[in-house]
Amino acid sequence: MIRLGLRENQTAFRPGETITGAVLWEFEKPPSGAEVRLVWFTRGKGTEDGGIAATVVFTEPPAADTREFSFDAPNGPYSFSGTLIAVLWAVEFVVTPGKEFQRIEIVIAPGAREIHLPRIEQPKSVGVRVGRS
Repeated sequence: MIRLGLRENQTAFRPGETITGAVLWEFEKPPSGAEVRLVWFTRGKGTEDGGIAATVVFTEPPAADTREFSFDAPNGPYSFSGTLIAVLWAVEFVVTPGKEFQRIEIVIAPGAREIHLPRIEQPKSVGVRVGRS
């Protein structure tokens, strides 16, 4: 069992703000590794991309525990959504070995609000006549 939470259930942050939370886990056997990550990833058309901005590693994790963590929200990339692609942020807890995993999607952007890019309409083609007058 895993329970991942953020302080006061806050899920939107300005760059530089502190992201604080806690994770509780209970397993039959101790995992070989456990960590909380601050990650970004893309979603949409084309190849998905992503990266790990910060990690809190819990060394020699027991079978059951509760641990606090904190990260500073980075200066970018900002959370945004557009017609073809979006950049999202998340806090995730991962244990190894195994498939135990939990993620909370968050927003990191100025004003703690996701940037929405408007759809850009393609200009209408204008017929051009080529020839001599």
